[in-house]
Amino acid sequence: MFQQVWKNFEENELTHSAAHHLMAVHELRQEHGYARVSDIAKHLRITKGSVSTAMKHLRERGYVQEDHNKFLELTARGLRVVWETESTRVVMQKFLSQALGMDDDDAEIDACKVEHLLSSEARGRLVGFLRFLFSEEEIATGFLTAFREALAERDLECKKDVANCLLCEEICFVQPALKALHEG
Repeated sequence: MFQQVWKNFEENELTHSAAHHLMAVHELRQEHGYARVSDIAKHLRITKGSVSTAMKHLRERGYVQEDHNKFLELTARGLRVVWETESTRVVMQKFLSQALGMDDDDAEIDACKVEHLLSSEARGRLVGFLRFLFSEEEIATGFLTAFREALAERDLECKKDVANCLLCEEICFVQPALKALHEG
């Protein structure tokens, strides 16, 4: 099972870095009306050589195009990646900060880490979950209140020590998975 998941992960069309290159092109074009290799390098705080290499691959794969002035722009395919990546980041950030109660800065960092890894289906289901969670339905408001109270009462850091684990008083989420890894 794990090997199949890993294969599917490796089949991701773009790396995290490539997605950020596309997002930089989009942001620069929105802000300045144009994006050049040097602008992207400055924006991402990396070398022009790294950006040139990345842009070459992204052009070859149909995500960006370059005009006669060396200005870069996203193709429809590139825009779709930017939209999906940004959408996923916003949804994850809302989930982490508003649903789970994480610090906004930490939620932003973690959302960035996973923004290009979640499938469209997972993002859609998460949106549905958040819509329900923040609805006025009594069961949703009751759950959210109870969850926030439980969070305030517990030490959420897993110590991997079942005898002293406040998170896993009833059921440990970590120990069975670790045990299965050692047995397999």
